[in-house]
Amino acid sequence: MKESEDENQHGPLSYHGAWRIVWLVFLLIIVGLILRALQPVILLFALVFLLAMVLNPIVVWLRKRHVPRLLSVILLMLALIAVAGTIVLFAIPPLSRQSQELMHSAPRVWQGIRARIESLTQNYPAVREALPRSDEIAGKVGATAGTVGSILLRSTIGLVGGVASIVFAVLLLVFVLANPRPLVAAYLALAPDRYRQQAHRTLARLMRQMTAWARGVAINGVITGVSIGALLWLIGVQPALIFGVFAFLGEFLPNIGAFLVSIPILLVALSMGATKFWLAVGVIVLVYQIELNVLVPGVLGKEMRLHPVNILFFTLATATIFGLLGVFLAVPAAALVQIVIDEFYLRPHKPDYAAIDREAAALVEGT
Repeated sequence: MKESEDENQHGPLSYHGAWRIVWLVFLLIIVGLILRALQPVILLFALVFLLAMVLNPIVVWLRKRHVPRLLSVILLMLALIAVAGTIVLFAIPPLSRQSQELMHSAPRVWQGIRARIESLTQNYPAVREALPRSDEIAGKVGATAGTVGSILLRSTIGLVGGVASIVFAVLLLVFVLANPRPLVAAYLALAPDRYRQQAHRTLARLMRQMTAWARGVAINGVITGVSIGALLWLIGVQPALIFGVFAFLGEFLPNIGAFLVSIPILLVALSMGATKFWLAVGVIVLVYQIELNVLVPGVLGKEMRLHPVNILFFTLATATIFGLLGVFLAVPAAALVQIVIDEFYLRPHKPDYAAIDREAAALVEGT
């Protein structure tokens, strides 16, 4: 009987088996098209679930102090609203003023950049002629600002549907935090019995890593933002407050955040002269080197254990699929894939990591 089963497994593909493969491929295509059409919805739910993982430990901490879960969620939401209101009242007005000043000074900034470039290209007439003329600057700046504004609108408000979807996201977050047990039970129920332990460990590890990631990124963002803003203010590169806020937000965009933050800082500094430019370069290099070599290993390294190449791949992948907001899912997606591979493939096979590491070292060193 066993020999007959082996023969069937290694025999030619039957008509029935071929149709099963065709239907499986067709089903995968349909599922892919549905997921593509539901990208904004998937992104919204993914961000809400990620935020719920980050906030759940706070709710659990309140529960341990005999505060009912629903009341804990309400208190947490009120605290978040209070923080958001404080930011709007005290931070948005100066940021708005500095943003307007930056937009009004954009032509002057570009003229300064053009003058500096022209001074460096005296011996290259072709390069100098390729630069736009002064009367073209305002039009180019306006067109660029409109393009950037359109991209940001589509990637943020337009992507999730505006204020109505924001309200829906808040309500969804309240429902998830107030009663997450049915969702977790449904997730565990979907896993086959033999994979139940792996599914449990996967979710537990992911929740721990997401909490550590959010805490670490927030700490790094505050330190980096304050450092960038203060040092730029000391060397006279304005608007330092906006650049500090950009540096804080850039921490949530792995790998590309520092690059995106550096561009406007260096352009503004270049328009102020070579001295300001090199001072701004020094500030950026100093702050991000300290972050890379001290803050990231100390705050995130012990928990995340993600290779920068993996994070960069998922950064580009999530940005391609979901747009700007999708980048926030890069680290969670990378962590989830790594945990799933570890729990469902590597652990059952019990690989000899020491031997594998020695083989990898030999290949890298060419020995």
